[in-house]
Amino acid sequence: MIRHRPHGSGHPYAESEDQRVPARPLDGEPVELRVRASARVSSVVCEWAVDGSAPVELPLTRRDAGHLIETDADGGHLAAAQARAARAVAGSWGVRTPALRAGSRYAYRFVATTGDGARRTSRWYEVTAASWSEAGGKLEVTGADRIVPGSVRWLADADGPLRVRFELTLEPGEHVVGFGERFDAVDQRGRSLDAVVFEQYKAQGAHGRTYLPMPYAMVVGGSRTWGWHVQTSRRTWYDVGAARPGRIIVEAETGDELGVRFYGGERPADVLRDFLDDVGRPTELPSWVFRLWASGNEWNTQERVLAEMDRHREHGIPVGALVIEAWSDETTFTAFRGAAYEPSEVPHKLADYTFPADGPWPDPKGMVDELHSRDVKVLLWQIPLQKMRPHPRHQAAVDARQLVERGYGVREADGRPYRNRGWWFPLALMPDLSSPVVRDWWTAKRRYLVEEVGIDGFKTDGGEHAWGHDLRYADGRDGAAGNGLFPVHYARAFGDLLRGCGKAPVTFSRAGFAGSQPHGAFWAGDEDSTWEAFRSSIRAGITASACGIVYWGWDLAGFSGSVPDAELYLRAAGASAFMPIMQYHSEFNHHRTPIRDRTPWNVAAQSADERVIPVFRRLAGLRERLVPYLAEQARAAIGGGAPLMRGLFFDHPDDPQVWRHPLQYKLGDALLVAPVTEPDVSEISVYLPEIEGGWVDVWTGRTLPGGQTVSLPAPLDRPPVLCAAEHWSRLSPVFAD
Repeated sequence: MIRHRPHGSGHPYAESEDQRVPARPLDGEPVELRVRASARVSSVVCEWAVDGSAPVELPLTRRDAGHLIETDADGGHLAAAQARAARAVAGSWGVRTPALRAGSRYAYRFVATTGDGARRTSRWYEVTAASWSEAGGKLEVTGADRIVPGSVRWLADADGPLRVRFELTLEPGEHVVGFGERFDAVDQRGRSLDAVVFEQYKAQGAHGRTYLPMPYAMVVGGSRTWGWHVQTSRRTWYDVGAARPGRIIVEAETGDELGVRFYGGERPADVLRDFLDDVGRPTELPSWVFRLWASGNEWNTQERVLAEMDRHREHGIPVGALVIEAWSDETTFTAFRGAAYEPSEVPHKLADYTFPADGPWPDPKGMVDELHSRDVKVLLWQIPLQKMRPHPRHQAAVDARQLVERGYGVREADGRPYRNRGWWFPLALMPDLSSPVVRDWWTAKRRYLVEEVGIDGFKTDGGEHAWGHDLRYADGRDGAAGNGLFPVHYARAFGDLLRGCGKAPVTFSRAGFAGSQPHGAFWAGDEDSTWEAFRSSIRAGITASACGIVYWGWDLAGFSGSVPDAELYLRAAGASAFMPIMQYHSEFNHHRTPIRDRTPWNVAAQSADERVIPVFRRLAGLRERLVPYLAEQARAAIGGGAPLMRGLFFDHPDDPQVWRHPLQYKLGDALLVAPVTEPDVSEISVYLPEIEGGWVDVWTGRTLPGGQTVSLPAPLDRPPVLCAAEHWSRLSPVFAD
């Protein structure tokens, strides 16, 4: 009849219609108490008691319907799911309390009355006001202490510390890079942001949100290079000279203790190396990950998959990896759609399945064998949830029952299984992958795909579904500390499965946190096909790499919305040919026409531009020749060198001019890439840092001295790229037509 959740849904950026606002009030603040009530409820009263005194009644009034999540007008099944979650909520009531005072305890409950006089009373809830002070907990500092003396403050309520805040000095000429994958800017100076894992469907840069945050950053420029890591998996916030130009203000959720580690070094690579020593070094992946990856969400049959691979071969476009997203029955994510088999409490083998000849996947193993004969690796899509809508049947019912009966799911504070609160796969159960037992149970159901079908990797999508500070994990963490680590455990689980089957641990994730670095490859998540999304994605690659992500890519030219025009598509392909992972993908669009595949032939057909296929072919061929260089440079990065894809500041930290060109980057030690990120451009201004021997234009062989800005031609088929002269003799064959 009535529902009240003091902390709401756990959405980090929006309030819900049944929560306490603010959930954790400060001394002197009132709170708004909200409840959801059924349509039969005619009145709601809050009984409000202070320090055990007799309660007073606070009548609630009906609230206007609100929105939980921002809506999105674009098509596609993800947009539709988000829009459903964002529908206006009816039946909300609320009341504002008197101001709360630190030191007092407040208790409240709700009494709802229906039109026929029936009454329903909720349980009692408690709340106390918090205040900031100099004492409250212990801040453990490792390394050269850079905290401004006297700046540490603790926020505590009657039950103990909630947050800690401290300040760092920011000198003139210093730039701040890091905080995980960031879409809005490379240099965060002058901005404020937070670090919490969140599924922001498109426009991540505009919202300042990310799938892959980290409580780590480095300071470059001025008289020093240094960095810091707030050693927590809880949420953190940063004001990077926005409120006070000479200060970085760091705030973190915490208990009684929090650790902060400071790093120093002569160069940014030294700082990053020390950070990775703490959280884990990337694992080297096989060289095939540097070849072209192809994918389309509507490639949902064996016939369609092989036809698309045939088209690549017909057009002379080499493919190294195929990601099949729509392969499964969409209930277990372990069985190919259309397969006949008996439900089982033990993992299936390939022989347990029958694949009808007229079904969507008549011979999965034969298909994979055929693709392998063409030198194409195969990855299958995954989601870390047990769907519960519609009500599970067949094998899905067995899996759901095991998850619940064995206690294998993430739990609510009261012990009930957590039900996904997000907009994608709502109310699904979530396996508790913090537990090695659960990781083994979850992945054992997929082992036959690797051992018998021959799958080479998994697209570990959707690691952002843990909402709520009070969830409970098997490793002892609550939701506040455990939610950010869920995507780390998720990728680790599938990497371990692959290793256990004798394969390289190739996972492809969009979500992560500090500690994700050793676990596979990453992509920048969901984006539209726009120039702005193109620019945002480059920033994401530079910043993710600055935090130790070696294998990174994006859906070139975007995956959602209308098919990009030829210019955007080829500019994006030109940049992606010089990124760690080059891949294209397209969103599910209900098989409506015109199709939205991001294949070169579909873009060519819809744009009526005959340049698309030959230019893409040329770029893909160039990419093939780059593979040995990329593998060599990735190995160097993993061994403690600078990142594979890196902002110019990594190699030139003392050059203030590099910050005027934030979208330029190095690819390994030799190559400087200047993406063209605006339409109707025939030449581009490129900054060349000072290096011994200068730079060589890879398309003309002309040597250009460093320490200057030059104007370079930028034809669609020759993206502006330069090579350090000392490396040109060995790399020049890569660029020979």
